[in-house]
Amino acid sequence: MALLAILQYPDPRLYKVAAAVTAVNDDIRRLIKDMSDTMYAAPGVGLAATQVDDHRRVIVIDISDTHDKLQVFINPEIIESSGVATCEEGCLSVPGIFDKVERAEQVKVRALNEKGERFELTASGLLAVCIQHEMDHLRGKVFVEYLSPLKQGRIKTKLVKAQKTER
Repeated sequence: MALLAILQYPDPRLYKVAAAVTAVNDDIRRLIKDMSDTMYAAPGVGLAATQVDDHRRVIVIDISDTHDKLQVFINPEIIESSGVATCEEGCLSVPGIFDKVERAEQVKVRALNEKGERFELTASGLLAVCIQHEMDHLRGKVFVEYLSPLKQGRIKTKLVKAQKTER
């Protein structure tokens, strides 16, 4: 079990756009295992490779209460979306900060699983929110960017101050 360091906002590496995975191999499966161990230990319900400074298009999500329903999305793409939902979100890269974000209520995503098999999944509720949130990370976007510039500034100041205190 390898726990990976989670980048903290406003680390500039969080803004790097992830590259497509060209082959689902043992290296990618090791990344998935390390990411899932890191996500469960944090604890969180989703993690994008970008958050652990690996800039490949890989996401892990587990919204179950029992932490035994891991879902893996490699090279995910949203092919359909509908509706609008506003949910309170948090992020392992933005610790202690929660705010409301507007997203699609339902999404249909196409991706590869950990075996390299293509699949499609229609998601709503928390799973739809998580997929969109984690896919934002792959595009170099953090959820606080949906908030007002004033809120973004306050969050950045608070977290930078906390990071300096930890050192």
